[in-house]
Amino acid sequence: MADKELANRVAIVTGSGRNIGRAIALSLAAGGACIVVNARGNKAEADAVVGEIVKSGGKAVAVLGDVAESATAEKLASAAVERFGRIDFLINNAAIRAEKPIDALSYEDWRRILGVILDGAFHSVKAAMPHLKKSGAGAIVNLGGLSAHSGSKDRAHVMTAKAGIVGFTRALAADLAADNVTVNCVVPGLINTKRSATAPEPQHHSVHRTLTGQRGTPEDIAAMVRFLCGPGARYITGQTIHVNGGAYLGS
Repeated sequence: MADKELANRVAIVTGSGRNIGRAIALSLAAGGACIVVNARGNKAEADAVVGEIVKSGGKAVAVLGDVAESATAEKLASAAVERFGRIDFLINNAAIRAEKPIDALSYEDWRRILGVILDGAFHSVKAAMPHLKKSGAGAIVNLGGLSAHSGSKDRAHVMTAKAGIVGFTRALAADLAADNVTVNCVVPGLINTKRSATAPEPQHHSVHRTLTGQRGTPEDIAAMVRFLCGPGARYITGQTIHVNGGAYLGS
């Protein structure tokens, strides 16, 4: 990728305090974009990402809040415009990935996952859309999930939400094409990330193997997101792109 190919652009990255979201924020900043970093409640993590970007000569601001709430999406968009003057890229990365058998799954469990993944993406798109349309080279990148394509036990809520993201991507690509806004879905697979005690390794990871023999890194996903935001990807829209070392071969 060309050095600073995203100069003078502004990106919102939801769920960017750690792991894949953090790597995306850092990669887009390395490309020259100003970044709105978002974490649900961990101020220290969000501030740390901002600090890394600023230390490297970039510009960033942290905004806390749950994207399942429309007010948070409005805060993110307002922060981008007030601080940096525009919005060019929206990365819908925020997600909760829990596991629970369907017979034990409550409606509250269901809504909690869909609220962050699907409602969060909807709220964020609606808040950023007027500014993305003004960009002239806007891009939305939604983060999908491997299990929504491969199948897995105990993830009905997560798989439903991530499958919905694929449909949302295709719908937005059609709706925003005339405004020169591209919309794509990147699906990570078997990525080494830091996990908390309350978020153990997903079950479906144990049944998949990569063709390369290696697991990916958050930076592998970030590189694809950065490319899709860049000038070389303007003819790519409505696509679901798997980044998984060959762990899943499908559409």
